[in-house]
Amino acid sequence: MSTSLLYHGFGIRGYRYKRSYFQEGDIVFSIAKDPSTLRCPCCDGRHVIRRGSLLRWFQALPIGRKMVYVTLHVPRVECHDCGIVRQIKIGFADPRRTYTKSFERYALELSRHMTIKNTAMHLGISWDVVKDIQKRYLSKRYAKPRLQELELIAIDEISIGKDHRYLTVVLDLLTGSVVFVGDGKGADALLPFWKRLKRSRAKIDAVAMDMSPSFISAVTTNLPGAAIVFDHFHIVKMFNDKLAGLRRDLQREAKEADKQVLKGTRWLLMKNPDNLRQEYDEQERLEAALQLNQPLATAYYLKEDLRQLWSKKNKENASVFLDQWIARARSAGIRMLDKFADTLKRHRKGILAYYDYPISTGPLEGTNNKIKTLQRQAYGFRDMKFFKLKIHALHETKYALVG
Repeated sequence: MSTSLLYHGFGIRGYRYKRSYFQEGDIVFSIAKDPSTLRCPCCDGRHVIRRGSLLRWFQALPIGRKMVYVTLHVPRVECHDCGIVRQIKIGFADPRRTYTKSFERYALELSRHMTIKNTAMHLGISWDVVKDIQKRYLSKRYAKPRLQELELIAIDEISIGKDHRYLTVVLDLLTGSVVFVGDGKGADALLPFWKRLKRSRAKIDAVAMDMSPSFISAVTTNLPGAAIVFDHFHIVKMFNDKLAGLRRDLQREAKEADKQVLKGTRWLLMKNPDNLRQEYDEQERLEAALQLNQPLATAYYLKEDLRQLWSKKNKENASVFLDQWIARARSAGIRMLDKFADTLKRHRKGILAYYDYPISTGPLEGTNNKIKTLQRQAYGFRDMKFFKLKIHALHETKYALVG
């Protein structure tokens, strides 16, 4: 085996090949440091004297299905320039690890296509070693995401398990990358983010979020110059929840015959009319329920009208439409619509801000789905720091269909 192959095949440079042998089915290469290349690990001086050595084993890239190890007597030197006595720098491996840097890169490449468990089984190492390799790599890249260039962000919370455990996620809407993951929900979860954002001196133009009072208060306090854009999907979802409650109340008060008509229409009321399936007679069932109850029909058609608010030509037209919708809702004489009209009026500025900054939390909702998939595939994470690092790297994750 030549020294050139040692470098090109295993990434080991500055060492000479001594011999190779087999041990319990594994391949072992013995290498040595060229005495003329010894340097002080602190000052990089040439005036050093050898003071013994320590034999170390490093796992290297496998050859086929054979495990490969590299053995080296790591020299210890005394430096005449700075007076220290220490082991030399290895170069091809981290001094605190038992594997080479090329092996570490190979493990990371496999991890992009395989689970930690499968990667560990393929390389013949423990699950913890693969996880440690991933965690250190992710820490270097994503422990402190750059915030200087942030302009448009989205904020939302996600449930990550039982006992009401939540994470608050901040997404850069221009790059699609997660820039912050906070513990819990509400304003307190964002406190570390505001501190880092202030130090970065980033200028945030707009924030997309739902109508959470805690988020509104936090953004208003920490980003007084940023526009708040209330996500239109959340607004329609909120109305759908109110509509479902109205249907439930009406069904409770209806006669027995009418209850059968209203039964099972909850999802039909929430569906987009274009998505109603004719093979299941969903259109006919919905129309029967609406004809049966006038308040329900009024609320349903107002919901469909509300969707048009975000498709107007400009902000002025949208403003007129919103005022007219609120007036119609109040004139219906339905308490639910009256309360919802008050909600829209209070948040009018943030709703219409969509026409200044046409953003939403849609990309963040997609990221939240990826987070849930990540958690489900791993059967949960015991190491919360590792979990957060994996979330930060989600925007670079490549998914492949495996047959």
